[in-house]
Amino acid sequence: MADDSESDPRFGDEEWMKEAFRKFLSGDETFNPEELMKAAGINVSPDELRAMITQLGSSFAPGGALKPHASRDHAVSVASEGALPLDPATREALHQAAGVASLWLTEVSDVAELPETPLIGTRAEWARTTLPVWEEIADPVAIAIPRAISQMMASQAPEDMQGLISGMSGPMEQVSKSLFTMQLAGVVGKLSGEVLSGGDIGIPLVSGSNEYDVKAFLLAQNMRAFSHDLDVPQEEADIYLATREIAHARLFRHAKWLRLHIMSAIHDFAGGISIDLSRVMELADDFDPMNAEAMKELLTTGALLPERTEEQNRALERLEGMLALIEGWVDHVTGLATARLPKSGALGEAIRRRRASGGPAEHAFATLVGLELRPRKLREASALWAAVHQELGSPARDELWRHPDTLPTLEDLDNPAGFLQRVAEPPQDDEFDQALRDLLDEEPPAS
Repeated sequence: MADDSESDPRFGDEEWMKEAFRKFLSGDETFNPEELMKAAGINVSPDELRAMITQLGSSFAPGGALKPHASRDHAVSVASEGALPLDPATREALHQAAGVASLWLTEVSDVAELPETPLIGTRAEWARTTLPVWEEIADPVAIAIPRAISQMMASQAPEDMQGLISGMSGPMEQVSKSLFTMQLAGVVGKLSGEVLSGGDIGIPLVSGSNEYDVKAFLLAQNMRAFSHDLDVPQEEADIYLATREIAHARLFRHAKWLRLHIMSAIHDFAGGISIDLSRVMELADDFDPMNAEAMKELLTTGALLPERTEEQNRALERLEGMLALIEGWVDHVTGLATARLPKSGALGEAIRRRRASGGPAEHAFATLVGLELRPRKLREASALWAAVHQELGSPARDELWRHPDTLPTLEDLDNPAGFLQRVAEPPQDDEFDQALRDLLDEEPPAS
């Protein structure tokens, strides 16, 4: 940044600055970004500046909010980089694989079939379809961080600019939130290059016709890349991955409470996020409000996110436990359904390793929002469901999903034998119930 900003009196003119900012947010054609940057003492080439303003201006509506569909369009744009179109032959092959997967799942599970065939789509379609759920998850952070950045910018402004900054705090927060939303959309766009299906992350991302329903979604390009990297027959990988995705969607449709339960646990975690003002002031010492890269770093590195509270740790533990039970059940029934595939075991192991580590975009989401979606006891959960199936059969195993109180706990994952004993033994009548039965069973005295 140049050091001659004070030589231009307009930069200290509150009315001039307000008018320039108003023109920028309203898309006024008379707004001259080069003039404003020059007045502020910022040296940016005209070409770079015009490109930056064009990109931003196309996304913002008057007042600093995003235009309708701006984040969706950005996610789709990022997802389309390096993406391949979905050719009819691939679509038909995955449709056939899904048909086989549905038949095989019905043989090993009492969970009902889906009313609709899986969606078979591209990366862009996955990004467009799932972005609303990601935005819902990230909303508490999207509110808290822009507010903290606005406070930082106010604290760093010269004394004679405090009135101007204070009067513009609302629009600045809106712009910061919009920038955060666009960063999230970019992460979702990149995630579309990593995931294999709608349920691959473990949470319900593709909704059906109502809030309880979940649709299956197969992401063709990534499925094919996965099988190629593993050097397994393409047809086997298609069936295996389709089986996993359909099992995941069937489970959420079977346990109608499950989607709301998962989202509630996520909201409990995210709702506990509050920015530590002392941390804000520490970062403010080195924060340059005119440095675009510094702003981007604050939005994307998680530097402003606080240490987890005890309540958040408990919410995260509940979420991890439920994700482990879901993924463990899917892993178990997929293994049963695809046992006739020669490479089923190798495919299952590859999926478990992949799920345990996550990809770069998934880690980026965890940094951005502070929430890591990892089922930390996946193998233990899969083993527990296998034990339940062996001892009690598939109807009893799947019936446990009818209510959250009947499911295994995190402690049960470490002691499956104890859980089996508990669910296999009928509940014992207490003394009052037994006495009442004895009384009702007594024959009335002869008259």
